[in-house]
Amino acid sequence: MFDIDESEKNLLIIDQDETKRKILTSFFSSKYNCDEADSLNTAVDKIRGKEYSVILTAFSLSSANAIDLMPYLQELSPRTIPVFISDSDLAGNTVRAFRAGAFEVIQKPFELKKADIVIEKAFGKFEIRSLKDRYQYHLEELVAERTVELDKALEEVENSYRSTLKALVQALETRDFETHGHSERVVTFSLRLGYELGLEKEAMRDLELGALLHDIGKIGVPDAVLRKPAKLNEDEWAKMKLHPQHGQKILRNIPFLEGASRIVAQHHERWDGGGYPFGLRGEDIDIGARIFAVVDAFDAMVSDRVYRKGCSYQDALEELERCAGTQFDPMIVEAFKAIPKDDWEILRQRSLMEKQENSSFQTVVSELVYSRQQFEMVH
Repeated sequence: MFDIDESEKNLLIIDQDETKRKILTSFFSSKYNCDEADSLNTAVDKIRGKEYSVILTAFSLSSANAIDLMPYLQELSPRTIPVFISDSDLAGNTVRAFRAGAFEVIQKPFELKKADIVIEKAFGKFEIRSLKDRYQYHLEELVAERTVELDKALEEVENSYRSTLKALVQALETRDFETHGHSERVVTFSLRLGYELGLEKEAMRDLELGALLHDIGKIGVPDAVLRKPAKLNEDEWAKMKLHPQHGQKILRNIPFLEGASRIVAQHHERWDGGGYPFGLRGEDIDIGARIFAVVDAFDAMVSDRVYRKGCSYQDALEELERCAGTQFDPMIVEAFKAIPKDDWEILRQRSLMEKQENSSFQTVVSELVYSRQQFEMVH
């Protein structure tokens, strides 16, 4: 037999006949912690306050029968093992009892020794259920612990990837005439807009890496085209417009960058279908690419170039509004407008500072959003 703790050896005896109930209680109390109930209502009250390993109940109760107890037992104490006592001349009760979920049905008249054997088996059944529950609990606990460990390991791997990709992008920028801090701005700007739109964690990761790597395809563009100080001719422009596809090919076999590769491939598409390289339109364009298109245009407008000074925030905002519905997704432009102007300035200023190697773009933006929320709560 299974070794059940004394504290778990709880037996509830239910019978409206006090004499019979006392006989059973007297007999079983030497082995188990016995409680009594004289009705269905009293039994339910007892079960609400305590878990019983086994319930021994007469089939017939005042204004009810033991089967009426089963729904309460299932709800309040599903591990409890029910044993019924039934009159021998009511064979139909036995069938009904088993169908209702009785572990065993003891037919009257019976010897207490026989009842003792049945109750002992019922306690064994309870222990099996208890062991199964404990095993399940510890298994779930173990899975949760391993999941936390795995998430931490994956985060460390992702951070390692990010550091490598940042270094790669910084190296690639030496081939182009991007303004200082452009890569960090388009990543943090994209993430800030992603927060405003309520993107999920995975989509935010794809957005971060897609924005960071958006121009990786320029590896495949000749220096004579990429670094040409004058306007590109038709043939040169055709070569330049291939860089989203070059980028997609570079990233396509890296599972970690699958979502980012869509952004890289589509970041020059337009809401009205007039973009390149695929001519996608509307929501056929990845949402990360639609977000990036807005912040990339904004950064290009407000940043100083060798040949011109950047425009004001208000002028850039008006241009985004003018192009909403043609070049840009109107919903994303509306989300952009909802973000305080100061947030863009904070992220822009940070992009011009000396880089803090240990800080991630996700952290920078989440801290900005959190501080903004705290400020709004105070005011």
